[in-house]
Amino acid sequence: MQPPTVVSCGGCYFSSWFISMGWPSLKARKTALIIFAVLEVSIILVQFATSLWVAVGLISLAVAVHQAWATNVFTLASDLFPKQAVSSVVGIGGMAGAVGGILFPILVGWLLDNYKAAGNLSGGYNVLFTICGFTYLVAWIIIHLLTRKSRVVAISELT
Repeated sequence: MQPPTVVSCGGCYFSSWFISMGWPSLKARKTALIIFAVLEVSIILVQFATSLWVAVGLISLAVAVHQAWATNVFTLASDLFPKQAVSSVVGIGGMAGAVGGILFPILVGWLLDNYKAAGNLSGGYNVLFTICGFTYLVAWIIIHLLTRKSRVVAISELT
């Protein structure tokens, strides 16, 4: 088994390990998420890679950490919402991700076109890797701010 596979598959077990040690589930998941967010910053190093295989390794690590992150984010919904609402909450999150998946390539194209016109295409990629590296930290801050009061939302609050 490759190391990135271990990271991606082990992501769900990491927060479960904290929970087995007696941590509240929200604290365990947010701790795992901040660790993954910090690891994801390593994608910024791709712009400094002098070897193709170092770049491939860093991108592989980032993809694996993303999977570990996603596993814990999806599980947050079941921690915070009643079971009757979990699929709807995950669906709304999936829709938001799909919209991001539509908009981000537009940003990428615009950014690379502008850098190419300026004669510095690699600078555009450097900006993109930096954005990708910090996105998870920004997402963690948003999650943290939205979940400061740790309680399960009642179904009556959702209607």
